[in-house]
Amino acid sequence: MRWLLFLSRLAFICGICFLLAFSLLIRQWTKDQDLAATLITIGYILGILIVPATLICYLIVLMRKKSLTAFVPLWLVVSNILFLIVLLVYIISINAQHYPQQ
Repeated sequence: MRWLLFLSRLAFICGICFLLAFSLLIRQWTKDQDLAATLITIGYILGILIVPATLICYLIVLMRKKSLTAFVPLWLVVSNILFLIVLLVYIISINAQHYPQQ
């Protein structure tokens, strides 16, 4: 199950890059366009793909009645869950602007 540990670490890095890309949206703190493009690509595109896929793999491991913490540290699981929540809130807030409130 080393692939799950690798996927968890990758999801963690994508989550960190998402937070950095979101901070770039709020305040332009870097003038380096290459760094900004890399953070945006990893954070938004890969983050939206990798983080949910990682949590689906967590669910599959738990449904097989195996201990998830035997393969992945608990802090990594919790942080990936928090990154998914932040991603979902961001996606919902972006889409809420396009639908009229009644």
